[in-house]
Amino acid sequence: MSATDTAAPAAAATASARTVELTDGLSVTIEEYGTASDGSGVLLLHGGAGPRTMAGLGAALSGQVYAVAPTHPGFDGTPRPEWADTIADLAIAYLDLLDALDLTGVMVVGNSIGGWIAAEMALRDTRGRVGCLVLLNAVGIAAADGGPGVVDVRGMAPAEMSRLSFANPAFRPDFSSFSDAQRAGMAANQKTLATYAGETFTHDPKLRRRLRRVTVPTLVVWGEQDGIAPLDYGRGYADAFADGHFVPVADAGHFPHIEQPGQTLGAIGEFVDTVVKPDETV
Repeated sequence: MSATDTAAPAAAATASARTVELTDGLSVTIEEYGTASDGSGVLLLHGGAGPRTMAGLGAALSGQVYAVAPTHPGFDGTPRPEWADTIADLAIAYLDLLDALDLTGVMVVGNSIGGWIAAEMALRDTRGRVGCLVLLNAVGIAAADGGPGVVDVRGMAPAEMSRLSFANPAFRPDFSSFSDAQRAGMAANQKTLATYAGETFTHDPKLRRRLRRVTVPTLVVWGEQDGIAPLDYGRGYADAFADGHFVPVADAGHFPHIEQPGQTLGAIGEFVDTVVKPDETV
């Protein structure tokens, strides 16, 4: 995967879905894009808005790599064992998933809480499953002293949350058009999100200082107009890693891969070419 390969989104690709049984009664529903061939791939981790937010990125990557997009257990009506109730539980579950799929050197791409999960995976990876991280407007760390933090959206009206999340109004969902079933599904997803995120909701107070132990290259891509997690918070996230790299994306909010897919994919491709695999010719 090179910068030129990922400069623009690919045509829509069809994903295949299946459920992978892990341990202790935990199963994960995954969408697979592209073809697994060399034991590597990309793991796409969604945020609180649900798995659909990663579908476009999976389709865009499918022409170059094998991509796997799981649904966090409990989201979209999937089962969640009672014991699976923290971000750390999800991180371990997805390392188990990479074991089950026998993937190594994986690029883990996470948006919002998906980025938080990705960071926790890198801290716990003892088998070389994670090759690099790409965090897209991630949450998970406490704000630096005196710096801006993440907005706690609990109790916020969906329309206000959407306004803060998207720079371009055209991308904001029209919640007035939602059916009762859609509203119920959205509320259930938010309840599951609150379960995983815990009391502090937007972060683990100790995570920032632990990230120095992550040795894999890490790209932090940030929509400049994010009203949920501000730009300086993103810069601080990148600085917390031993090998962190920061790329701001103009005219994008909390979902740069949706509002500006070309810029986001270009940044990922450049990261691969210059940092992850600088000596390889693609």
